[in-house]
Amino acid sequence: MSKNNTVRNFSIVFLFSISVGMFNSCGSSSKLTDDNGAGQALDSLVSQRRFEVRSDWAMPMATASMNSISNSGLLPPGSSAGQISLIGNANYLKMMGDSVAIYLPYFGERQMGGGYDNDGPGIEFEGIPEDMKVSKNDAKQRYDIRFSMKDDSENFNVNLSLYQNLSSMINVNSSQRFPIRYSGTVDKIPIEN
Repeated sequence: MSKNNTVRNFSIVFLFSISVGMFNSCGSSSKLTDDNGAGQALDSLVSQRRFEVRSDWAMPMATASMNSISNSGLLPPGSSAGQISLIGNANYLKMMGDSVAIYLPYFGERQMGGGYDNDGPGIEFEGIPEDMKVSKNDAKQRYDIRFSMKDDSENFNVNLSLYQNLSSMINVNSSQRFPIRYSGTVDKIPIEN
């Protein structure tokens, strides 16, 4: 066997060993997520239905109007037409049993309906939503919570996804406004004495 073949075989074995090690480390990192209790914490939050979601980013539908607003410099620092920072702005989605309280600032366009800002500048609701469905997606390691809500003149469909690392994604579709998404985190609501 020549020296070149030996070096080549050694290189192949070495690269194969590195690849196997990388795949094993990737697999073990997802196992760490399960072992640290985050998955159990999320299971507990959802089963008790007592949690609060705070969003750090709003992601409105990118339209010509949103691009114009972004180009004019009216958005917060670090924001763009498709991703607006909510850090430092009040917002929440609270679930307390069957009841939901929501205040989410809205960025985007109204499609139809009454005058702008008739029902407030944001998405607001407090009460018992309709058609609530909670499902666990084991393959994607998340919970999906879907419900509908109404105010005086507008209907909303809300899809909330909660992930094992306690991050969240809220998708809101409205009967009068363009869709918007929010990303943030979920935490328990302390029980008051």
